[in-house]
Amino acid sequence: MKFIGFDCCGQCIRTRVVSNRVTENAVQCESKTSDNVFVQVTIAIQQQPMPDRVREAIYRLRDPNAQIDAYVQSVVRGKVPEMTLDEMFANKDALGSEVSAKLKDKMDDYGWRIMQALVTDVEPDAGVKKAMNAIESAVRARTSAETQAKAAKFVKVKAAEAQAESKALQGQGIARQRAAIVQGLKDSVGGGEGLDPAKVSEMLLITQYFDCLEKMSGNRAQVVFIPQDGGSGEAPSRAGQQQRVRPPPASSARSPAKTGSAPKDPLTIGFSEDE
Repeated sequence: MKFIGFDCCGQCIRTRVVSNRVTENAVQCESKTSDNVFVQVTIAIQQQPMPDRVREAIYRLRDPNAQIDAYVQSVVRGKVPEMTLDEMFANKDALGSEVSAKLKDKMDDYGWRIMQALVTDVEPDAGVKKAMNAIESAVRARTSAETQAKAAKFVKVKAAEAQAESKALQGQGIARQRAAIVQGLKDSVGGGEGLDPAKVSEMLLITQYFDCLEKMSGNRAQVVFIPQDGGSGEAPSRAGQQQRVRPPPASSARSPAKTGSAPKDPLTIGFSEDE
């Protein structure tokens, strides 16, 4: 819409041009929240002059944008101190609705239609943003540490449970093995009759002896205890060897060895890895 002026008595009266399109007016306002944080709020006002009230839109206000800015700042500075910073970010639409209702009620008298008021930005102080980011980072780090600790605890508990179950099954296997050996001895030697407990014990010791040799063959030993016959020339039995290969009594460990006396039983031979 163009309004052409005229020249009266040598004085030129200027004209003004007002577009009837929808325009946007960005208003910035600083205020303080209820938790004492200063924020910069930016609100975009979409406005348009009313075609049927062009006269009021042209002549009643010298600067409509300045009037709209004043109303927006009044609403923002009255509403923001009632909210915390978190509520500001969560309730931006509510603040925009309050600004829009206020402007529609006031600007209709001046020939301006307020289409919409949008809160486009809420910018707190730089120091506050840095502190908030530090707090959030610390919370995330604590959550991560707790999660890792729970995962490590879970792994250890499951490993302990598996080890306990393995030991229990291993014990059951050993018990079944010995029971099978005894039953086999009964069937092959005793002919179904009861065996002498001493013979059964001797056979079990021999079985354990061979199991020990089998395990030793799979590992590199450093010290081996070998029983001997003490120079008698008679080969001792396997059961006798196992019974004789035992630690010496405490009294003999304390008494000093006699010079020139040969060790009897057991004989200890040391092997080093370098050999």
